[in-house]
Amino acid sequence: MKGFSMLKVLALCLATVTAAAALEATPAAAQDRPLDAPRAAGVIGERYDGYVVLRDKNAPAGIHELVEQTNAQRHKLYEERAKATDAPVEEVGKVYAEQIMEQAPENTWFQGPDGTWKQKQ
Repeated sequence: MKGFSMLKVLALCLATVTAAAALEATPAAAQDRPLDAPRAAGVIGERYDGYVVLRDKNAPAGIHELVEQTNAQRHKLYEERAKATDAPVEEVGKVYAEQIMEQAPENTWFQGPDGTWKQKQ
């Protein structure tokens, strides 16, 4: 990470883990995980940069809206974290992507930077 100090990377990681833990600790997060079913069905996937992607272009309109809303919320969070840690928004998204991958249910599809897809087993 050219021009990005290890101290900033560590601060970003710590802030991200703390934020992810806080999000997961809320009762709503435990009960309401609207992405899990479309992920498990392969309708949507997760990208390496922390955003959701539609895998099935014939998915119902509600799924399209869910993807758009989720990405808007994530982008807002990434921007806030980027400002707080003086890190690029793109790097924040990549750090969150790692947390998302760990917490996603089995059968979730993940798209790498080269465009290839892998399924979580």
